[in-house]
Amino acid sequence: MNLLLDANISWRLVARLEQHFDSCVHVDSIGLSSPASDTQIWNYALRHKFVIVTNDEDFLKFSNIKGFPSNRIICEPEIRATDSSKGCSLRTKTT
Repeated sequence: MNLLLDANISWRLVARLEQHFDSCVHVDSIGLSSPASDTQIWNYALRHKFVIVTNDEDFLKFSNIKGFPSNRIICEPEIRATDSSKGCSLRTKTT
């Protein structure tokens, strides 16, 4: 599986994730205009068979409208009431 990390996901995760996946790249390193639009990122993922890792719900809307690449990992920030630290829950969808 090839992962494409969206701009809202830290580039620092690339080194950790590439140990576990075939490929892991950050959107800032693939040569798209900066900042890349969601459509540009979507099309790049489609052409290069990447799974998009993001916390941007626009990609959920894209997948409902456009279909493939429907493989995506959406990282949803959560605020824990007890300690106010931010966490991340992962939700995946593959069709």
